Parts: sequence; structure tokens; C-alpha cells
Amino acid sequence: MQDIKKTIESLREEIRQHDYLYYILSQPKVSDKEYDLLLSKLKKLEDGFPKLKSDDSPTVRVSGGISEGFSTVKHREKMLSLENTYSFEELKEWDARVLKGLGKSKKIEYVLELKIDGVSANLSYKQGKFVIGATRGDGERGEDVTQNLKAIRAIPLKLLGKNIPAFIEIRGEVYMERADFIKLNEEREDEGEVSFANPRNATSGSLKLLDSGLTYKRRLNFFAHSLGELKGLEIKTHWDFLSLLKEWGVRGNMHAKLCRNLNEVIEYCNFWEKKREKLTYDIDGIVVKVNEITQEKSLGATLKSPRWAVAYKFPARQATTEVLKINVNVGRTGVITPAAELAPVECAGVIISHATLHNFDEIKRLNIRVGDRVLIERAGEVIPKVIKVVEPRGKEEFKIPKSCPACQGRVVKEKKEDVAYRCINPFCPAQLERGIFHFASRAAMDIEGLGESAIAQLVKLRLVKNFADIYKLRQADLEKLDLFKEKKIDNLLTAIQKSKTRPLSRLIYALGIRHAGEKASFVLAKKFKSLDNLLKAKKEDLEKIYEVGPVIADSVIGYFSQSQTKQMIRTLKEMGLNFNEEFAPLRDTDLAGKSVVFTGELKDYSRLQAEELVRNLGGNSSSSVSKNTDFLVAGDSPGSKFEKAKKLSVKIIDERKFKEIIR
Repeated sequence: MQDIKKTIESLREEIRQHDYLYYILSQPKVSDKEYDLLLSKLKKLEDGFPKLKSDDSPTVRVSGGISEGFSTVKHREKMLSLENTYSFEELKEWDARVLKGLGKSKKIEYVLELKIDGVSANLSYKQGKFVIGATRGDGERGEDVTQNLKAIRAIPLKLLGKNIPAFIEIRGEVYMERADFIKLNEEREDEGEVSFANPRNATSGSLKLLDSGLTYKRRLNFFAHSLGELKGLEIKTHWDFLSLLKEWGVRGNMHAKLCRNLNEVIEYCNFWEKKREKLTYDIDGIVVKVNEITQEKSLGATLKSPRWAVAYKFPARQATTEVLKINVNVGRTGVITPAAELAPVECAGVIISHATLHNFDEIKRLNIRVGDRVLIERAGEVIPKVIKVVEPRGKEEFKIPKSCPACQGRVVKEKKEDVAYRCINPFCPAQLERGIFHFASRAAMDIEGLGESAIAQLVKLRLVKNFADIYKLRQADLEKLDLFKEKKIDNLLTAIQKSKTRPLSRLIYALGIRHAGEKASFVLAKKFKSLDNLLKAKKEDLEKIYEVGPVIADSVIGYFSQSQTKQMIRTLKEMGLNFNEEFAPLRDTDLAGKSVVFTGELKDYSRLQAEELVRNLGGNSSSSVSKNTDFLVAGDSPGSKFEKAKKLSVKIIDERKFKEIIR
């Protein structure tokens, strides 16, 4: 046990060191994959020896966990908001007030930091251990988001080095890199969700998620910038505080600068106003702080703002122009998104001719019409957005389209509370490529060799206009594709032929019916046994199935009622696809009639294979642990389901035991 304890402590220290190298020194020594392997190894050991777990272990970040809500927490020292200045004249006036407050004979130094466009957070460390984290809230009390803040790798769970205070509040900004913001919005679009307007909104939303495991996946980041309450250590200047942050392994912004006079301050502000696009994250100004802590205390604060610090806000990157047209674009999941076509105008050194309108509710809120003059704003490299109408000129109110601009298919809002409208035609050309990729995926028809590049070319050449066209492809068609030689063509044609034998459940899933995932597809196949029977089913027949319900029922009926779908199904039948599924009679096994959940990596089976085996043995494979779960099969590096199963006293078996059962 002592050896295991040493190994666990050594791994924790190694991972903390890698976090320090990555976030503090910007000199990573391992790849993300190598880092993840270390984390996985540590988690496996901690799961095997629960008594050696620690709430400051790096594994806490990835463990996840659902919160029921956020309680409030009182800040030891009030989190004040900064007074803003919008010109160098206003900055000079603030400097004059500081000089007057301290006496002109006093020597004053200023520390300058980039004003990160993020969400403020307060981190409390007791004896170097991160104990609680909160949002700014009203300045006196904030929401307790400790678990979500723990999910951010840039926030150390334990302070490094020496000179650790008995207690300290470290304030900073949680933010999202532009690249991660763009990736997140692409993922949301893939899932049919409305995209975030900007990185700050995405950050705020991510901090309020009830599942910290999801927060971890959002790749939030953090810069520390201010000191709250401090006990057990004396710090003389803000510059010293920033240096100590580095020693402790807390990430401060590398572009902070110590200035001796106001001229240097103005120089710095001018520099970053021009260079901010070079950064990988958004800033909206510069924060100027008096360096000496004793001077800060002498200057004090008003009810809302410190007198010893101020924000210089960059001039807004805004311009006014005319709305020439409101276009609607179709996303990869059929979501219809409006965008404004503008009279070209220069904004922040770039000619702008388009701006996002986010969704149709936003058009209604702003009351935008074609012909209006509007104020647009450009933040970072994110697409410009319309802020407001400055001169109403348009006459006709914009009407939400009833048909898709790409295919003329029906546009619907599936739920009253939804924001998004979508095209429900599965053969819409705007959705076709992604739909074919899903159809050919391993969990669906498993057509090896039909990748993204081949699909893009087939669609562009109009060789594939729906799923049925895949089965009409011939050698002469595939010879038209780049990098497709004889062997590659033969392999793909063989894979296409082989896919015809896939069971009904795989075919239903491959069709990409909204809300009908793998489990629902299996349930439908098991209930109706053939596609012909499913096509005859009425909505009430589907709703009676416990695992289906009204949402999936509506989606299935809507999909199969379309004329394009009916024609494609007829063609698929003519091409010889399997429309049936045989289910073996229930065997007398330990899994018959049981609910089984998998977590972690299995050595001898993929997750899909293992779940299919459970179903073939008369069991039900579920994706989440509940009090009704009969077995949790735990592979290597099990996730949060493992902990939940233990709490609920669910029986946990390993892969060896699972193999014994299925034999």
C-alpha cells in the first residue's frame, strides 16, 4: 500500500508540473495524448484504492458530477467593479485624482494588464489548497461554482513552491480561446443547438453548467489578475503579487507591464489597441493599477469601484451601415440561421459586408428590416454582429421562411420553447454530405472507405443525391474521384455490398432520423421486426412504446411521411438491403432482462460490440447509471458512472466477469 501511495503522489506531482510547464512557462514537454495517459493511469490507481483519493488530485477535473444548483458564497473581501475611461483625456483626469489623493511628492508606479473579455471568478486557497471558487455576483456574494472551476486545467488545485499564505483570495478572468469558441459552436451546430454569440457568452454559459464533466470538455481558460483577502504573508506591491503567482503555479497574463509614468501607460494602451488581433483571445481594454499596496489602501474605494485602479476601454469596433438583404443559411443539421447582407463598410480596418443575426428571435427583438441603418460591432476575429437599429427605414417586417432556401422542404420549429427553426428534409443538399457520412459510419451501415473526401466529391459530381444512390455506384463512377485507384475502388464496392446485410436496427439508425439514436433504433427494430411493419405504424403505436414517447414518435412519423423518403425506401428495397431483424429467443443468462451500463475502455470489445452482445442476450444496454441499473461493466479508466454506481450500490463487474456471463 505504501508503494501505491508513493506512485500516486508521484503521478500527481508529475501532472502538476506539466500543468505548470504548459500554462505558466508555455513550454510543454509532453503531447496532449501523453498527458491524458498520465491522467488515466492516476485515475485507475485512485479508483483501485479509494482511500488514497484526494480532492486536490488532478483527476478531480475530469470526474464530472451533477450539481442540483448553485448556492451563494460570501467573498471575504468585496469584489469591486472598475471605473471605465474611454479616452486618454479621461485617463489623465484619473491620474490627476490619484496624484492628488497620495500627494504630488509621492512616487507612483502603475502596473498594466490586458483586460480579458471573460467572466470574473474568485478562488480561495487555504494552506495552499483550492477550497472554494465563486463568480463575482453582486460583488459581495457570488455563486459557488467550485466544481466547474476545478474542471479548468489552468487553475491549480494546489499551490506550488514556498511562501504559501495561510489563506488567500485570488481573483481573475475565466475565458475561452477564439479557436475553442469556434469549435464549440461547430459542435453545437452538429447537435442542432443554437450557437453562442461570442466567447464571453460561451464562457458564462459553461460556468453555469450543472455537470462539471461538460465544463471540462469546453476547454475554459483562466488568467489571475487581483488579490482579495490575504493572511499569513506580506506582499508589498502588485508587481510582487504577479511574480508570486508564477511561483505558485497560478497563471497571470504574460503581457503585464510595470510603468513609471502616465506617458508609458498611454504608449502601452496605444500598442495593444493596434495589436490585439494578434492575441488568441479577446480583450476590450487595459487595466491600470497603482503598484504599491500601501498606496492602494491609502486611496481606498468608493461604494462600487477602487480609486487605485481604472480600466481604459478601447474604442468600440463599430460602424453604421444599411441592411441590403436578410439571407437565411442552412446548417449541417438543418438549422436555419439568418444573416444580414450589408452595404460594405470599414470597421476596425476590415471591410464588412455581412453580419450574423443569430436567430429569428433576435431579428424580432431588434426589429430589423431590410433598408434599416444599423450599428454593427466586430469583436476579435468572430463574425460581426448587429447591435441595434439606429435609423428605421425598412417598411416590410421580416417573415420567417416556411420553406428551406436550399431544397424548398418544410421548415418547422419542433417545440414551442425552441429558438431554432430547421429544415426537416433529410435529402436537403445543405445537409446531404453530413448525412451520408453518418449513414456510412461504423455504428450505422459501416461502409469502410466512404470517407469525408469521397463523399464531398460524390455529392459535388451529383453521383449521390440520397442514401439509395450509394448502392447504384459503379467502378466508372468511382474512377472520377481523386486518388481512387483500382484496389481502393474494389474495396469500397465490396464494403457497399456487404453493408446491405446489416440488420434493421442499424439501417434505422443510419437514416439519421432526428432523436432516433442507436438505442431507439434498436427498440423500434425489436418491436416491429421489419421496416415494412414500422412504415405501417401510427403515431399512437409508437407512443405506446415505453422507450420511444411522443418526441421520437413525431420525428419518426414525420420522416417516413415525406414523399422523398418513401421513394428512397422503395429504391433501397430494390437494391437488396436487409429490411428485417431476427432476435434470438431470450437465453437463460445473468443478463436476460437486466439493465447494463458500460464505462471505461474494454480490451476485447468496442463499446458498440459489447452493447450489441447485451441486447442479443436479452438485456438492455443503457448509457446512464440509475437505481434501476443491474450491472455496471467497468473497463480501464472508468468515468463518473463508476462513482455513481458505487453510491447507488449498483453491482460492478469487470471485463473478465462480463466475458464469463456472455459465454
